[in-house]
Amino acid sequence: MVDAKLVGELRAMTGAGMMDCKKALTEANGDMEAAVDYLREKGIAKSAKKAERIAAEGLANIFIKDNEAIIIEVNSETDFVSKNEEFTGMIECIGKTILENKVKTVEEALTLKCTCCDCGTINDLIVAKISKIGEKLSLRRFEIVKKTKLENFGAYLHMGGKIAVLTVIKGADESVAKDVAMQAAAMRPEYLTENDVPKAVINREKKVLTEEAMNEGKPKDIAEKMVMGRIKKFFTEVCLVNQPFIKDGDITVGDYLKNNEGEIKKMIRYEVGEGMEKRSDNFAEEVMNQVNS
Repeated sequence: MVDAKLVGELRAMTGAGMMDCKKALTEANGDMEAAVDYLREKGIAKSAKKAERIAAEGLANIFIKDNEAIIIEVNSETDFVSKNEEFTGMIECIGKTILENKVKTVEEALTLKCTCCDCGTINDLIVAKISKIGEKLSLRRFEIVKKTKLENFGAYLHMGGKIAVLTVIKGADESVAKDVAMQAAAMRPEYLTENDVPKAVINREKKVLTEEAMNEGKPKDIAEKMVMGRIKKFFTEVCLVNQPFIKDGDITVGDYLKNNEGEIKKMIRYEVGEGMEKRSDNFAEEVMNQVNS
């Protein structure tokens, strides 16, 4: 039996998939160098030099089938690749395959056999596209969402998929659900309602706001009233239902939902590359250096 730690080390060294690394170590009887050679010989480690590159561009997308939907993010090194049909087709295949198999983790997803092509597993598909496109590509994250018959999905893609939002709304139609998804894409809410904001976050915000008010020289009783007002403003920024509705600033998103007999049940927002290190080098220069070498 192959040691899981060795599999992880080989993946880090070569950029190859988990199952490929496991097979290589099995063939090499646990010898790391021989396993690397095996992957190179099979062409699987072609992307090894790309493994250390930063892939923080790419696309997010949403696929819906009956009462289930998936929101997914796949990364590339450059924004240019996101317009490549090879790349967009790969995302569609990955998304639909995961949705049909209902796995929960990226590691599980990579082992799934693609349902829309004869290219092997999702990991095999990604490796093949890396070799063809010439950039590091990676499945970063996904989430599968279910709805009831009384609920509707709202799906919205901004800038062709740089931001994707999936909502589940109860008691209103798809147009309302999509409007709320559009709101979330534009206004970046962190929570659905005030009740969803952790107490620790509220207490920290109150402390900061209190210090601000005291530093302004306000008396304690006045400072406390100022903090209450500013906390309310904080909620209008971070809570989806408290935000002014982008299509009618005179009402909140909560009002809009209530007017349409709707209730927000879930919201997932993906912004490509959020929280990831961004490229700081000149990729075009790197390509030219490779061409001239």
